[in-house]
Amino acid sequence: MNDNYQTLISLLLPEGILEYFDVINTVSDKNGLSIYLDEKNIPPEGYKTEDLESKGFFAEIRVQDFPIRGRKAYLCIRRRRWEVKTDKTIVSRDWKLVQTGTRMTKEFAAFLKGIFG
Repeated sequence: MNDNYQTLISLLLPEGILEYFDVINTVSDKNGLSIYLDEKNIPPEGYKTEDLESKGFFAEIRVQDFPIRGRKAYLCIRRRRWEVKTDKTIVSRDWKLVQTGTRMTKEFAAFLKGIFG
């Protein structure tokens, strides 16, 4: 990814998300902008020394984020899961991207709460 693209996309997405997710697609239609993100194959903390095998992704979640140029923006996120080869357990990274009780990112929910109380 070139530096200009990286800088621009990092300003549109929640801070730090590009460290762990790749943008795999964008769709702009009458419903708004959907940005599709897949979690990178980077083992979660506490499992870096384990022998892990990626076992695909959990079901996609769709969360609303800040509007972009007056259009609704959605993050379509697929979180990765891994299998620990020694005991066949499934592990994943614990993400706190979604504000509890909403389908919005925490940043967007805090912004709206600040405006509307």
